[in-house]
Amino acid sequence: MPFAGKIHYRRSKVESGGNPPLILVHGAGGSYLYWPTELRRLAGVDVVAIDLPGHGASSSEARDSISAYAEELLNVLDRLQIEQAVIGGHSMGGAIAMQLCLDQPGKVAGLILIGSGAKYEVNPELIRYCEHESTYPQALQFVVQFSFSKTADKRLVELAARRMAETPAPILHADFLACDQFDISDQLGEIDPKTLVICGEQDRMMPVSCSQLLAENILNARLEIVPDAGHMVMLEQPAVVAHLVREFLEEVE
Repeated sequence: MPFAGKIHYRRSKVESGGNPPLILVHGAGGSYLYWPTELRRLAGVDVVAIDLPGHGASSSEARDSISAYAEELLNVLDRLQIEQAVIGGHSMGGAIAMQLCLDQPGKVAGLILIGSGAKYEVNPELIRYCEHESTYPQALQFVVQFSFSKTADKRLVELAARRMAETPAPILHADFLACDQFDISDQLGEIDPKTLVICGEQDRMMPVSCSQLLAENILNARLEIVPDAGHMVMLEQPAVVAHLVREFLEEVE
């Protein structure tokens, strides 16, 4: 398995004609597997999907802030000798992408924000559930229940539940604490690169209004609302999301 320092990643490493690679950053408690193959193997695009610290096959501990995660993402770019990239993030991954853009704007050629927001207010009860092993199953049940639309394939939901159960409670707890502290509502106007905002029409974790706020306040942003999908829109509608991403990458190129 390839590593950039202690960070595990998977890279398609295809000939991209010199265009910036696409870096995919998963959400809280996830791994690179939360990105469907339609995105990880997007034809003609150099795609790098990472496991954040403490997640998936990456070693070290989870970070306690979005800024710390953004710093780790910058380290990955430097280790892979990537001067500039399009950063795609889902949920917490979107927060990390925006924070990196604010901290190191020269590194970001474009942003793809999926199920993301300028401010993350995590349910306090959900955070408490993650504090103890005895209540952790309740946290997982809560997250899975609110991550998919009512029409989602049951097999897909079951697979997501199994994958999330592999994440230790302290990791998800740290992620939720990091998200709960995140708020860049007054900095959205400083985000300059072209930005694609995607959300599921039935997203109950980060409602459509959160994506609308991003699209209205980021100068070069546009919003795409995907029907028949919830928070895990890229898993429920992978072909649709892949098509939107490809169109956006052509605009950035």
